[in-house]
Amino acid sequence: MSYNVHHCNPPSKEGLIDVDAIAKVIMHENPDLVALQEIDVNTTRSGNINQIREIAARAGYHSFHFSKAIDHEGGDYGVAILSRYPLSETQTHRLPTQEATKGEPRVLSLATVALPGGKKIKFGSTHLDAQRTSTNRLLQAAEINRITSAVNLPLIIAGDFNAVENSEVMQIIKSKFKLACNNCAPTIPQINPTKTIDFIAFQPTGTFEIVSHHVVQEPYASDHLPIVAVLKMK
Repeated sequence: MSYNVHHCNPPSKEGLIDVDAIAKVIMHENPDLVALQEIDVNTTRSGNINQIREIAARAGYHSFHFSKAIDHEGGDYGVAILSRYPLSETQTHRLPTQEATKGEPRVLSLATVALPGGKKIKFGSTHLDAQRTSTNRLLQAAEINRITSAVNLPLIIAGDFNAVENSEVMQIIKSKFKLACNNCAPTIPQINPTKTIDFIAFQPTGTFEIVSHHVVQEPYASDHLPIVAVLKMK
């Protein structure tokens, strides 16, 4: 699953933090791995709670990793990973931002996942620049490809790329990764969505087979609809 959770603030409830709503969406889908974006850790606006810890506890996940992108209101803000299986070798890779654009810093979170039967994979969560121009997204997509080129395990990355499927940004990603969907269904806005910017992708090494992909039609919890892919290891 990939889910931009809007710091657990339902768009229809300004100022409200509803961790339970996010946790319920995740529990209903019951994914093995979740890439989360827009996570608050101990920020004033979210009531000084560790959102990834709270989501993990309420949704029943024992393994998680948070990657900080920026300082925010006395705490941290960034992306995270939830896993049903043990995580190790967790990393936070900073992605480039052209100084003149004054873009918000972004990161790629990576972790090794120990699957049943002794197999291991890498899983990543990211959230690319949201500015109207694609300057920083292009740099960030290229950096993701560079970072992951050194990964020697089967690799899945997921997140909010702030770019549509046929954009130059996603063409860079697709030069190294295969998307879990084609003509992917829209993920924003949460009501009557019109644009697809959230994706799950994997390195096309023949390790994974796409079983299914769907957008979860849940219009309350966040301003994005979550996506879920079932991938089978060959």
